[in-house]
Amino acid sequence: MIPKVIAIMGPTASGKTAAALALSAHIPCEIISVDSALIYRGMDIGTAKPDRSERASVPHHLIDIRDPSESYSVAQFRSDVMALVGEIAGRHKIPLLVGGTMMYFNVLMKGLGDLPPADLTLRARLDAEIAEFGIAHLHARLAELDPLTAQRLPPGDTQRIQRALEVIEQTGKPLSLIFAEQADPVPALDIQAFSFEPADRSVLHQRIEQRFDMMLQQGFLDEVRSLRARGDLNTSLPSMRCVGYRQAWDYLDGVCDYAEFRERGVIATRQLAKRQLTWLRSMPNRITIDSLSVDAHQQLLSRLTDTN
Repeated sequence: MIPKVIAIMGPTASGKTAAALALSAHIPCEIISVDSALIYRGMDIGTAKPDRSERASVPHHLIDIRDPSESYSVAQFRSDVMALVGEIAGRHKIPLLVGGTMMYFNVLMKGLGDLPPADLTLRARLDAEIAEFGIAHLHARLAELDPLTAQRLPPGDTQRIQRALEVIEQTGKPLSLIFAEQADPVPALDIQAFSFEPADRSVLHQRIEQRFDMMLQQGFLDEVRSLRARGDLNTSLPSMRCVGYRQAWDYLDGVCDYAEFRERGVIATRQLAKRQLTWLRSMPNRITIDSLSVDAHQQLLSRLTDTN
């Protein structure tokens, strides 16, 4: 029997963590983070990671499982979640997926294509091309070779553009074709998806700006300084490409002044939220809740009760 899984999705700053903690007071559950930034140790402030008290109130998984120097693939994530779902169900609790990394949710709901492993030599060559010509050059090449994937990826999404080009060189096929050739994969998880989406986008933008300022007050720049001081990290790593960290790194490198850094950080976070909302709108079976509603948590509990 496939375990029942609940998911709370939404754009950044929509209140997903608070909703999950509120729900955990009413149902026996354990939280599985669906966030590609929360996996990294030492990256707490800039990722809005749940604090110690929040994590002590209900078991959390897939947080602080990698060093910032390490990689963590979508395939690894899916494998870890599948194992955790079985373990949590075995404890007679409900797995509660919480986060906003939509590629992660996508592989849980639609399956994962049979893709080749990363080729480090090929990746190094593409890194060199990015350094010499810029990511826009590679995005333009991807648009010629795989227009569907290029249209889906933001022009500045270095990691995924690079991976898409790797797959083309390794297989001779565009990523979009590989996914299309899959034989209607059956989702391995029975997910009841709730989406926290703001009725007023401008309010979400205000929340994003306020939260970024709060991160700065909490010492976000000192956090990035500590990461830089290690000497083994750089902006080509997935960890340092997380929203806010790349902008902070540029500021500390003297690329921009403080005001411009703050503006860049806020804009990058808003762009992330826009991409997340676009992806969510493509999900016809999600149950949408206005994240700005004063009774959003009660709505979540009521909708959950009504559908069970």
